[in-house]
Amino acid sequence: MIRLITGKKGSGKTKIIIDRINTAVKNTNGCLVCIEKGETLRRSISYKVRWCDTEQFAIDTFDAFYGFVAGMLAGNYDIKEIYVDGILKIAGADFEELGRTLEKLDKLIAWQETEQASPKKRWDSIVDKAIWAVLAAVITFILARIGL
Repeated sequence: MIRLITGKKGSGKTKIIIDRINTAVKNTNGCLVCIEKGETLRRSISYKVRWCDTEQFAIDTFDAFYGFVAGMLAGNYDIKEIYVDGILKIAGADFEELGRTLEKLDKLIAWQETEQASPKKRWDSIVDKAIWAVLAAVITFILARIGL
């Protein structure tokens, strides 16, 4: 799920994000990520949060931002929440492109939540393949012993 916090400059949006991040550190079992341009939040959030400055990664478009988030999610299935401060500062004030990016992120997050909800399904598939591999090895061994 994607939640936007909007408001005029100086209306307290960053304070709300800081409070939500620090609350999530106490209540969430998993990794938290904070993405921003610059270092506004770095010293205000818990050291347990993976903090990322988009300037360090040369992220300045919505496509680059989407790729960055998708890469993080692909590399770490334990990410539970991602907080972004100032997405328009990161990628520009193109609201149509922002809308497209949010739709793509929503699909990506829905896919990740589905994958996290079904670890048993993946485990069952692995066990099934392992059983067939062991069975094939036993049959091969027996056939080799009787000379076939």
